[in-house]
Amino acid sequence: LTPSPHSPSNGSSRTLSTREMYLFDTGGQYLDGTTDITRTVHWGEPTPLQKEAYTRVLMGNIDLSRLVFPSNTAGRTVESFARRALWEVGLNYGHGTGHGVGNFLSVHEWPVGFQSNNVPLEPGMFTSIEPGYYQDGEFGIRIEDVALVVEAQTEKPFLTFEVVSLVPYDRNLIDLSLLSPEQIQYLNSYYERIRAHVGPELRRQRLEEAYTWLRESTEP
Repeated sequence: LTPSPHSPSNGSSRTLSTREMYLFDTGGQYLDGTTDITRTVHWGEPTPLQKEAYTRVLMGNIDLSRLVFPSNTAGRTVESFARRALWEVGLNYGHGTGHGVGNFLSVHEWPVGFQSNNVPLEPGMFTSIEPGYYQDGEFGIRIEDVALVVEAQTEKPFLTFEVVSLVPYDRNLIDLSLLSPEQIQYLNSYYERIRAHVGPELRRQRLEEAYTWLRESTEP
């Protein structure tokens, strides 16, 4: 067998340290769905810029995830909600904010997404939501979740997103002083959902170390 281009090797690999950020883009295709989740972590002491940039990326992820918008809205119309917190301080990212997710098809599934030539969002569509920020030669940040387009609890038929990726964000990189009460409330409710869905499964599999980590990572 020929090694894939993504296989680690002694020539291209290096040891990770606690002095840097680590971005990992993970995913797999399973019988009951496709995952595409990116998290960024720092195991040591992040710089003020790293912490602010991460927090603003997270704010953009939350703002788009909790957005309520009219039916038949194209993704490009709401895409800037994921960038607003970064734009406020002159930061941005150079890639798309999200893509459709296929089941038994392509992980990057056309025509759903947030670019100018994507179709309007409709209930039942899955899309990623993945703002980021990158400092050339220094660090990169991306926070990616998969979200389902659902009907919002509004009088008229509006839409919103339900995030189906259940993975905590890195508390070490969040500057709580930048978050609004609504964003903190969203985070707490998201963490409750992670505990309720993932916690019992970890205990069922007797993964006590992972369960302890999950409880610590989803404290209010």
